[in-house]
Amino acid sequence: MANNDVKLVPLLPLRGLLVYPTMVLHLDVGREKSVQALEQAMMDDHTIFLTTQKEISIDDPKEEDIYHIGTLTKIKQMLKLPNGTIRVLVEGLKRGTIQKFIHFDSYISVEVAAHEERTEKDVEDEALMRTALDYFEQYIKMSKKITNETYATVTDINEPGRLADLIASHLPIKLKDKQEILETFDIKERLNKIIQMIQNEKEVLELERKIGQRVKRSMERTQKEYYLREQMKAIQKELGEKEGKAGEIEDLTEKIEKAGMPDHVRKTAMKELERYEKIPATSAESAVIRNYIEWLISLPWTTKTEDRLDIHLAEEILNQEHYGLEKVKERVLEYLAVQKLTNSLKGPILCLAGPPGVGKTSLARSVAKSLNRKFVRISLGGVRDESEIRGHRRTYVGAMPGRIIQGMKKVGTINPVFLLDEIDKMSSDFRGDPSAALLEVLDPEQNHHFSDHYIEEPYDLSKVMFIATANNLATIPGPLRDRMEIISIAGYTEVEKIHIAKGHLLPKQMNEHGLKKSQLQLRDDAIQSIIRYYTREAGVRGLERQLAAICRKVAKLIVKGERKRIIVTDKNIEDYLGKRIFRYGQAELKDQVGVATGLAYTPFGGDTLSIEVSISSGNGKLLLTGKLGDVMKESAQAAFSYIRSRAQDLNIDPDFYEKKDIHIHVPEGAVPKDGPSAGITIATALISALTGKPVRKEVGMTGEITLRGRVLPIGGLKEKTLSAHRAGLSKVILPKDNEKDLDDIPESVRNELTFILVSHLDEVLEHALVGEVL
Repeated sequence: MANNDVKLVPLLPLRGLLVYPTMVLHLDVGREKSVQALEQAMMDDHTIFLTTQKEISIDDPKEEDIYHIGTLTKIKQMLKLPNGTIRVLVEGLKRGTIQKFIHFDSYISVEVAAHEERTEKDVEDEALMRTALDYFEQYIKMSKKITNETYATVTDINEPGRLADLIASHLPIKLKDKQEILETFDIKERLNKIIQMIQNEKEVLELERKIGQRVKRSMERTQKEYYLREQMKAIQKELGEKEGKAGEIEDLTEKIEKAGMPDHVRKTAMKELERYEKIPATSAESAVIRNYIEWLISLPWTTKTEDRLDIHLAEEILNQEHYGLEKVKERVLEYLAVQKLTNSLKGPILCLAGPPGVGKTSLARSVAKSLNRKFVRISLGGVRDESEIRGHRRTYVGAMPGRIIQGMKKVGTINPVFLLDEIDKMSSDFRGDPSAALLEVLDPEQNHHFSDHYIEEPYDLSKVMFIATANNLATIPGPLRDRMEIISIAGYTEVEKIHIAKGHLLPKQMNEHGLKKSQLQLRDDAIQSIIRYYTREAGVRGLERQLAAICRKVAKLIVKGERKRIIVTDKNIEDYLGKRIFRYGQAELKDQVGVATGLAYTPFGGDTLSIEVSISSGNGKLLLTGKLGDVMKESAQAAFSYIRSRAQDLNIDPDFYEKKDIHIHVPEGAVPKDGPSAGITIATALISALTGKPVRKEVGMTGEITLRGRVLPIGGLKEKTLSAHRAGLSKVILPKDNEKDLDDIPESVRNELTFILVSHLDEVLEHALVGEVL
């Protein structure tokens, strides 16, 4: 580097701009110090030093904020603009390096060492110049932003240093890189840097071109797809169809708005819909989300049926479809009456408990009909998985809601009559306890926000009228039973069965078998014979099967042409049903010693038990047979102990337990029997056998016995009484504490039976044994 001299000149810092030697360009100057520097330069020799700021944002740059290498320039022209700024035309002269800063009040001057640049060139300079021009030409062809005139100007330059500066001024490179060229005093090095920069810019342009082509292809494809879609839309519009997924989203949005969901559920549905819109149709999750949205849409959230609050019409419907069952009918009518007065009663939760065939399920249908509500039924028999009630979480493959939500979707209203059939036949295993899951469903305080694992959003079940059915209340867990109002349906009397057969079962079977009223007549005595000799049940299912058997045989005779009209009576019933299956009444034909008739309760209704006692010589053994349960064996032991303690009063040999073997047997040994209510029956049969006094054949009894002979109350009195009536007994001995339960027994049965209320075994013996014992 050769420095001719050091010169003191004003300093003009530039922002975002750089001037090379020999360059001529306009500058707009507005900063106060810059304006003062210009004016000082004009007063001197029009020379000013231009250098670039390192940071554009600095308004008042200090020494460290500017590059120390810049360009000495000559001011060619200066013009003041109306807005206060000065437009100046400058021409670059030489490179210069700041040696010293001299601060004046209104501007800065610097001592600058000017750099004289060589103009001669050697072979290497020539080669570098040609390479630079060649690269620059290629760059111009690729960029198309620099005119051919500019290139022609560049090619006319014969000085290597000036060529490098001019090319650098036309390249779209960073200011930092341009400054680097300015600071490179060595011409060969400067040309090498320029060549490298042009090469880099060419590579960038090539990448831009490739990216541009790729974008263009993508744009063309997108435009093509858009055009085709628009065509498809137009075609579908003409055909009245909606477009694929977009149309589907539109439909789903419309359905969500119309579904009447609560706000929080609607927000969830819309959020899931947004996810569905973004996910490709081929994604597995797409189907899962779509299924979930459709479940939310298809559930009833506000749709309800108007209750028919006509209590007289409801009573008429219930009486028309069901004979008897007064308690259930009364409960439904009470509900209707309160609903009419308040119009806000929560749905009751009833449990119809009773033996099979008494009409629990059909009664629930009648309740729905009388209330003008929709009816839905789910069977819980054998359900052992909690997910059957609460549903599966959506993380599982094939997840779906539980049976409660499925039932609500099926019925389509928020206030149906919902039948939970066979609620006593649920079980539990490692998959959970479904009965525990039902606690929330059947709790009026909780079921207004029932939570299903699949739906996840709270669902209101408070307006649903739940009716459960069960054969055996003992197998229903206590907490679940506590949430339900138990209504027992014990079974039908003979009179009720005859009425049901004539009014419901026979017309139904004749219709199903294609028989007209003129072709078959079934007399009342024939129906009574079927009830007595061909069925033994609390309900009427077996009776309906026997009526169906008669209809089939009658249909066969009519089709064959053998008969046109058939009348069935108790005289010819065996022609259609064969020999009698049962003997009507299990009561003994005559008074017998050591045989007493007890009354038992089973899940299938009431039944009679004949308890036999046999005494033989021995050494005091007590043998119990007949597949008895532990409680019944304990009742026998209690009765035996009581008789030993009262042997003298009962005129029994006090040492009988040492000299006699006693065998107590309950026939039908294959049938399990258990319960405390056989206590007084076993005691009566024992005393009869030990005293030789016969037991009255027309007497049936039930009651628990204590060691002191007290008779304790029992359950299932209605069922036991009906079984006594069926068996042809005329007297029933029962505990005095059960007097309150006599009102539950049908009047027709009460009128035909004599009830003897007792509180001690002595009273039992007085009425049960022939002759006096005490």
